[in-house]
Amino acid sequence: MTPASPPAAAAPSVPDQPRETVGPLVRGLGVLRALAAAGGRRPVSDLARTTRLARATVDRVISTLEHTGHLRLEGRDAVLTPRLMELGNAYLAASGLPALLGPVVDELAGELDESVSIAVPDRDGVRFVHQATRGRAMSPAFRIGDLLPAERGAPGALFAAHWDEDDWARWRQRCAADPRDEGFPAVAADGGAAGASFPARAGAAREHGWSLDDQLIEPQLIAVAVPVRTGRTGRPVCAVSVVSHTSRHSAGSLAEAVLPRLHRAVPTMEHLLRAPTEPSPDADTASGAAAPPEGAGTPALAARAGKRELGPEFVESLARGLSVLTAFDAGRAELPLAAVAEATGLPRATVRRSLITLRHLGYVAAEGRLFRPTPRLLELGFAHLSRLTLPEIAQPHLAALAARVHESASLSVLEDTDIRYIARVPAVRIMSVNITVGTRFPAFATSMGRVLLAGLPPAERARRLAAAEPTALTPHTVTSPDRLLEILDTTGRQGYALVDDELEDGLRSLAVPVRDGGGRVIAAANVSTHTGRAPAARSRAELLPPLLEAARAIEADIRIAGRFARLAPG
Repeated sequence: MTPASPPAAAAPSVPDQPRETVGPLVRGLGVLRALAAAGGRRPVSDLARTTRLARATVDRVISTLEHTGHLRLEGRDAVLTPRLMELGNAYLAASGLPALLGPVVDELAGELDESVSIAVPDRDGVRFVHQATRGRAMSPAFRIGDLLPAERGAPGALFAAHWDEDDWARWRQRCAADPRDEGFPAVAADGGAAGASFPARAGAAREHGWSLDDQLIEPQLIAVAVPVRTGRTGRPVCAVSVVSHTSRHSAGSLAEAVLPRLHRAVPTMEHLLRAPTEPSPDADTASGAAAPPEGAGTPALAARAGKRELGPEFVESLARGLSVLTAFDAGRAELPLAAVAEATGLPRATVRRSLITLRHLGYVAAEGRLFRPTPRLLELGFAHLSRLTLPEIAQPHLAALAARVHESASLSVLEDTDIRYIARVPAVRIMSVNITVGTRFPAFATSMGRVLLAGLPPAERARRLAAAEPTALTPHTVTSPDRLLEILDTTGRQGYALVDDELEDGLRSLAVPVRDGGGRVIAAANVSTHTGRAPAARSRAELLPPLLEAARAIEADIRIAGRFARLAPG
């Protein structure tokens, strides 16, 4: 049974719908919002009720989003996938905030020994776009993309210090409609005390240039925030917030301890934001547009494929509208319509209608002829997906691989001289390999271990082999250090390892590396079978292509999910 989902945030208030709005794009984004509000998973039948769309319409939206890779179907449930994070990545990359200010914030967290965050304004709320946490049992942490009411926390007062009457009217309307903040699942329900004092706190923030949160988000959590401006409008682009616990500080002592250091850091941050960024190496100097990063092209390709290739259930205008968002990236923060059309390969008229729709919904903003993505894109599942672990990312791909080859599929990581299984899908056979998540084996005698060792620098590889003190587990186990080093060199060159009868008699395992966005081997994927089912050459010929395909799919998700979020190993 699917657990009850938290209440969805109220739909953003938008002006009357423009005549040229793309209806399927509006409906598709509504389905994504409903899925995000439910924690990334919801029965398709529930989506029809939640969005008030016809079931046939929801089915076509789901089919299209499955084609573009933004969700998958598991039984009766629609489940968001890491691919969806590239929409939020478009905003994060275009803003430059995590890339430019993240290293400064990470350094501050280490120096102050407290959690430090970057938050941005989003309507009458605040969204987190970067966080450096401390390794404590009680260390406050928000997910990237989490939305908080402006009145619940230190950054919101800094942003509200520059609100006009329309902003305050929108805030009051929201408070009246949701007095307990039930539309903000990232925070506990509140009785309205934070809202009562908010105008005064905004005034104090405007006067003093910093803001204090004394247990406004939740009891025992305190924070101090300062604004970061670019000078163009005088409004803060973002706020840097130091968060602590009352067991370590009072609100006053935290301000006294961290404000001097924050005030010294702000000029550096503002300089980084004002400094012209280097053009992307992929930039087209004629148009000023850069190629999308690797892994970002699937929705655009699907959008161009159209109904003829993908069938009548494919909603072309929805796929095209989503692909428009992938045109924005680092070095492409603001683009004219022509550059968006060039980057996506879509007709200008199609791009224009998509941008009108996205602007109407608040996902892009416009200034003159230039369009830019907004932090509202992070509401499309980014907070939930940013907490996915490596096993959670790999599991659906391993399941598809196991179903395809009818053999067990696994993922492991290297720990000292062992491998540890972190994800596994067993084959449904009378005789199968009985291994569970958490199982450890000596790396030198396993296919996944050899792939992981081969991914290390030569000196580190030799050190771990020596520390393992290889001993025979079967009559076939290779234990000679020199021979093992030769095997690891070969494994590195050919990109896979096949091991027969070395861990256990009758067990064959074929493994390939799984790399992160920087090309570093962080895990290994394998297929295991019984040696009696086929000769080794036949197993390699039949199993290696689908295994490599599964590993590349895992890597594509890792590149997207780990671009701005820290991927937990699980």
